[in-house]
Amino acid sequence: MAPAVKEYYEMLGVNKNASQDEIKKAYRKLARKYHPDLNPGDKTTEHKFKEINEAYSVLGDEKKRADYDQFGKSPFEAGGPWFEGARPDFGETSDFGGFGDVFSDIFGADRRHGQFARKGPDMFMAIELSLEDAFTGVTRPVAITRETPCRICNGTGAESYQTCDRCKGSGKLQTSKGFFRMSQTCTSCGGSGRKITKTCKACNGRGKTLQTDTIKAKIPAGVDIGSIVKLKGMGGVGEAGGPPGDLRIEVTVRPHLVFTRKENDIYVDLPITFGEAALGAKIEVPTIDGSAVMTIPAGTQGGQKFKLSGKGFPSPKIAGRGNQYVIAKIVVPKDITNRSKDAIKEIEALYKENPRKWILR
Repeated sequence: MAPAVKEYYEMLGVNKNASQDEIKKAYRKLARKYHPDLNPGDKTTEHKFKEINEAYSVLGDEKKRADYDQFGKSPFEAGGPWFEGARPDFGETSDFGGFGDVFSDIFGADRRHGQFARKGPDMFMAIELSLEDAFTGVTRPVAITRETPCRICNGTGAESYQTCDRCKGSGKLQTSKGFFRMSQTCTSCGGSGRKITKTCKACNGRGKTLQTDTIKAKIPAGVDIGSIVKLKGMGGVGEAGGPPGDLRIEVTVRPHLVFTRKENDIYVDLPITFGEAALGAKIEVPTIDGSAVMTIPAGTQGGQKFKLSGKGFPSPKIAGRGNQYVIAKIVVPKDITNRSKDAIKEIEALYKENPRKWILR
């Protein structure tokens, strides 16, 4: 008994109520998985790739999809009104028979000579900042060692080369199966369309060389521990003419002797005397961008918190700054004279409230 023929929705793994975006997303995922260039010589994935392209050529077009929902596959079979163009022509490698936008999304670049132009690898490094540098932002020189296109052969890996005699420079070989014309990467030249006759000595035919450069890394104001600063195009070299990767810099911030940061807020412990706490005072307070004068009200308790609005860190994402919180720390003198002791005892005699009454029930 012949196996049941799969329906187009089933081929893409979506239900009949799926949106066009969901259909496209499902197709992109499957195309990446089953594309022949990514599975050379695998007949099973080649067949699966044909199926999902057949399904997407119909479901990806709203009018064809409407006819399919109403009449089934018959309009798209040989002799049907949608037969011409219903099957993608895989021989057209420049645009994949109208699938070029999807494949650009999948592989991140164009297809050239049967090869996909791929973005180069991202590179990672760490940079340590002071809290002040994280607050203001800073531009730092950093040295990076990365692969770049060989300057001698312009990234070709060849000192000289000739057109591939098997694919005639196209980088592809075409085969036909029934209604389908399949295009496969030329195994003789690897899809480049040409054969190296003399390897570049500078890069040993790799088309890449290691190079160390010093670049200026601009760190924006307000970065925090774990922030990632991306420098576009400063990573490894791309493949087959693809763009270079990016350099990603992870930020670490050294602990500060005075300030503690929590998100965009700053906290500082402020030592005050017993007299300042009891009677109140105006006190100069350090902030991340200078000093400020704040009023300590009479009767301030140890551990009491005060807010200086807008004296915290700027946010790299939104306008405005966080706040600074000042924590009062009452300092008791260690060396007390007899006269001071008498004065303190006199104050204690006038102090009628029991500060521990709430725990002595």
